[in-house]
Amino acid sequence: MDPIAIFSGFGVGAIVGMTGVGGGSLMTPLLLSVFKLSPAVAIGTDLWFAAITKIAGSASHHQAGHVEWRITRLLLAGSIPAALATIALMHFTGLTKGWASALTFSLGIALLLTAVTVAFKQIWVKVGHWLERWINDGNRPALTVLCGFILGVLVSLSSIGAGAIGATLILLLYPKLASHRIVGTDIAHAVPLTLVAGIGHATLGNVDWSLLVALLVGSIPGIWLGAQLTRKMPERLVRTLLCVSLVTAGIKVIH
Repeated sequence: MDPIAIFSGFGVGAIVGMTGVGGGSLMTPLLLSVFKLSPAVAIGTDLWFAAITKIAGSASHHQAGHVEWRITRLLLAGSIPAALATIALMHFTGLTKGWASALTFSLGIALLLTAVTVAFKQIWVKVGHWLERWINDGNRPALTVLCGFILGVLVSLSSIGAGAIGATLILLLYPKLASHRIVGTDIAHAVPLTLVAGIGHATLGNVDWSLLVALLVGSIPGIWLGAQLTRKMPERLVRTLLCVSLVTAGIKVIH
């Protein structure tokens, strides 16, 4: 197996385990720049990588009690139908590559903006509390489903969003949640979403299976280690790692 692929899988897996970010925001740029895959194949391969590696991370966070399953179910109520509809549209129009290119660039900008908000979490939490004038227990479930719908479209078209953007949306809607619960809930939501989108891309022929296996060999121990470190690391450090991951991802995507 390619040692570069194994090492890449380990590094990205560790970041996914610690922060919930990396499945798409870090791996897709690597697949494009290092492994020279086409955008469509990079997206499809990354979706399978994210789905399989985050299963391990989701199990670890569930065991540690880090997953808010009510929020996860609400997100999935929007994201799964959106993913299915987006994949169906791809089959019908054949516009996968064009859409992937445009959304990858726009999401690079979104990742950088998200990094700024995560870096100043206390301010962001205050914004969340301020938004509670309009976001309350009555409309929060519907808004969570809507956020899930947006994530379903973004992930299906670009493989980016299930980690970085998803975590930020959860933070915005639920500003009282601790950082490790945001990470755990985000990863738990990402597993079925990326799996559904990955199956859709596989039907389009957009998966490099041999490279995927090499990446997974490195990622499984990486994400397990990352999940263990999350429980032992201070919340500020976890947030800093998340911010660094977002900045790195945004720069790589834009370039």
